[in-house]
Amino acid sequence: MTATDPVANLQTLIRCPSVTPAEGGALTALDAMLSPLGFKVDKVLATEPGTPDIENLYARLGSDGPHLMFAGHTDVVPVGDEAAWTHAPFAAEISGGELFGRGAVDMKGGIACFVAAVARHIEKHGAPKGSISFLITGDEEGPAINGTTKLLQWAAERGERWDACLVGEPTNPDRLGDMIKIGRRGSVSGRITVHGVQGHAAYPHLADNPVRGILQLTQSLMESPFDGGTENFQPSNLEVTTIDVGNTATNVIPARASASFNIRFNDTWTAESLQQEIIRRLDDAAAHGSLRPGREPLRYDIVWAERPSHVFLTRNNALIASLSSAVESVTGQAPKLSTTGGTSDARFIKDYCPVVEFGLVGQTMHMVDERVAVADLESLTVIYQTFIERWFENAGA
Repeated sequence: MTATDPVANLQTLIRCPSVTPAEGGALTALDAMLSPLGFKVDKVLATEPGTPDIENLYARLGSDGPHLMFAGHTDVVPVGDEAAWTHAPFAAEISGGELFGRGAVDMKGGIACFVAAVARHIEKHGAPKGSISFLITGDEEGPAINGTTKLLQWAAERGERWDACLVGEPTNPDRLGDMIKIGRRGSVSGRITVHGVQGHAAYPHLADNPVRGILQLTQSLMESPFDGGTENFQPSNLEVTTIDVGNTATNVIPARASASFNIRFNDTWTAESLQQEIIRRLDDAAAHGSLRPGREPLRYDIVWAERPSHVFLTRNNALIASLSSAVESVTGQAPKLSTTGGTSDARFIKDYCPVVEFGLVGQTMHMVDERVAVADLESLTVIYQTFIERWFENAGA
């Protein structure tokens, strides 16, 4: 079986148990698919103290421009309760027209289809008049420290430059052709700690309960909208995700209380301006609040999570039009251009070239019995093949 078959490609990849951070043989399998097509393949090991070493892959076909990159990840999330799976999670079995396995849609399926699309393009037209590259990480489902960011840096330091990128994440909510992601909201996380005075619950006048303060501060962050949304983005939204006092006793007033939060924000803000607004709200609430009537204003600390994700919007018409027309020609529907959802590695790629995302239907990603319709694998391969042809035409190759 050649690399032109997306089903065989995906079965090979799923049978590699590449639960992050393990490579599991998936990059080796991908190398075996790409090298016979003429790609120069490099394996890149990235390290960082305190984090797992990660194996990544960069492969390029061609030496001239224009240069199209396909990006993705072969690492997958754990399978959970393996006994709950209808088919073994790494067996890649087909049943009822669906291929079962961890990573089927997120996102080994997208990789398998793009490999098949490139192989068919070469079989039909020969090597592209330009370059195609694969930038594949094993760290997208993990800390995302030793993956795409370091692989991009490694490639750029060696003179690699890209004109456009397609990320093969499962972007479609219901059926293939629903949605292309042309941007992503930003993400900022932090942890607030309010300091009180520990004491006996029966003698509250001798203590200061920080729970009162943490509730006042979190309410100040959630009660007023940050904005009403913009032309291309939903309203920014903050959620408090944990409140904790570290207290196992019911008769002890705790010494401190902490709350973690995350906000997904639109292009009204930058990460820096949003952090300033959050601090303004907290300072105002702290100045007008207290842990007990008549006491001093409450005191708090805030620690920001490292590396906020910055909001971005892709406006490259050649890239978006090439992909949109390819999707419509195969599925018969015009895809919605969206910025919804969480973050992806596109947030790193956008600093190097215009980037969009399109892949399979994501309804079963990270679930027990993750699976993909076999028919969708063939359709996505045809979409990718059509996109490759149209992008190089539009890019002037």
